Amino acid sequence: MIQQTLVLIKPDGLKKSLTGNILTRLSETKLDIVAAKMVQVDRVLAERHYVYLKDEPFYEELLRYIQGIYHKKKVMALIYHGEDAIKKVRDLAGATNPEEADSVSIRGAYGRITTKGVYENVIHASGNIKEAEREIKLWFQPDEIIIQLYPTKTVTLEKVKRILWKVS
Repeated sequence: MIQQTLVLIKPDGLKKSLTGNILTRLSETKLDIVAAKMVQVDRVLAERHYVYLKDEPFYEELLRYIQGIYHKKKVMALIYHGEDAIKKVRDLAGATNPEEADSVSIRGAYGRITTKGVYENVIHASGNIKEAEREIKLWFQPDEIIIQLYPTKTVTLEKVKRILWKVS
């Protein structure tokens, strides 16, 4: 089944200069990257991303972690698309807990658990089709993706402020 999945290279992955290694490993999936960007994660985005974990005792630490409070204050967000994308990416990513992840997985090779118990597992991968759609729509706008993944609509907006390149 053709699917898409959100992949985040988290702040610790960027801090450790693992982006190239992670992208190389993900290329083993033979999936297409249909969107990619660097994002500064604010608290609102972090809360919306981890909404399903809001009652966990580690929630505040998790929000600080994804916002890059401890590391570089950015995340690389990507959408991978193709046959069985979710399973392929999750298999390569490994278990969420880096200590339980296979040593050849991305999390097993590069992740760690902090003294506060936060899983710094360098990568996020959507867990299922419904989660992937919610996350992709949270992190990307339709015009940032090179193919149409979900139904869209066209609207005319007035008084929208944009930053444009200054002509020399």
